[in-house]
Amino acid sequence: MLHYQVNGPAGAPPLLLGPSLGTSLAVWEAQARELGRHFRVVRFDLPGHGGSAFRDLATVRELADLVLGVADELGIARFHYAGISLGGAIGGWLAVHHATRVRSLAMICSAARFGEPENWRERARRVRAEGTDWLAESALTRWFTPAGADTPAAQRMITDLRAADPEAYAACCDALAAYDLHRDLPRITAPTLVVAGREDPATPPPLARELADAIPDATLVEIARAAHLAPVEQPAAVLAALRAHLPAEEGMAVRRAVLGDDHVDRAIARTTDFTADFQDLITRYAWGEIWTRPGLDRRTRSCITLTALVAGGHLEELAMHVKAALRNGLTPDEIKEVLLQSAVYCGVPAANSAFAVAQRTLEQHPHGRT
Repeated sequence: MLHYQVNGPAGAPPLLLGPSLGTSLAVWEAQARELGRHFRVVRFDLPGHGGSAFRDLATVRELADLVLGVADELGIARFHYAGISLGGAIGGWLAVHHATRVRSLAMICSAARFGEPENWRERARRVRAEGTDWLAESALTRWFTPAGADTPAAQRMITDLRAADPEAYAACCDALAAYDLHRDLPRITAPTLVVAGREDPATPPPLARELADAIPDATLVEIARAAHLAPVEQPAAVLAALRAHLPAEEGMAVRRAVLGDDHVDRAIARTTDFTADFQDLITRYAWGEIWTRPGLDRRTRSCITLTALVAGGHLEELAMHVKAALRNGLTPDEIKEVLLQSAVYCGVPAANSAFAVAQRTLEQHPHGRT
């Protein structure tokens, strides 16, 4: 069994994060906490890397089977997957051969084929003979731009490389030598994001474009000022790309909890091609990003929202959020206090209209009658 760490709520959608050759699960450190707000994030170490014990292997398929073993142990039937380099190759193989288990895929600084097989076999032979120390200097220039190489995060990755089990590292090299997904790329049906580091010498942007062109409906994002370990060197840019790619499931769950299934179902039923992107925007960012932040509880957020709607004169939205406030635990008396407070700071005419809307809404709502 691979060593792994889990972050995020147990009931959230699972997201597996695969590392690059020579690194540990720490390669995702900068994104794990934020992604863990909305997903059950599972980071794993490759065999002989980080906390995983050595295991003999020769193919990416065997690595993918180990990843499925982690998912199975955690009771995860279907998952989102994002992987860097070799981790991305594992995700690609899973999306082809276990399509029903992969809900979405992100291949970051990865490829359908990683150069000439003999180069990997030669590296494997030398690592078996000399260990991984000799790789450190060249890895630093492959993994990072000159500006990114002089950082604690970069040095942490080099420490991981030096600590990797030579036999396990060499076995992963053998797996990369045998890996070629070109013919299978059109079979990938999961929504796919391809991310390239614009200054990546190991898997340069043309290899990313090759993936994006061959995978149906794939999205390509190039990250400026990033080499091979783009999630370490440009963590915010990679996080933004993943957020835009991953489904807004958490946001939809919160939206339903606050506004009610009937309201959300009606909004979805009215969605057109013209409004679909806006519906996704509010679900992903208003409900998935703001309403899920830990700093305020939902009662407080309802109070703030009611006041803002009074100030803006958004009376139709106000009626909807009076119902939401009741659902979030506010009483009619507390809603009245919010509107009185708004009268002082937003103006009496605005509050007068708000009281009329709130009165009608409360009279129609079973929990609002006093």
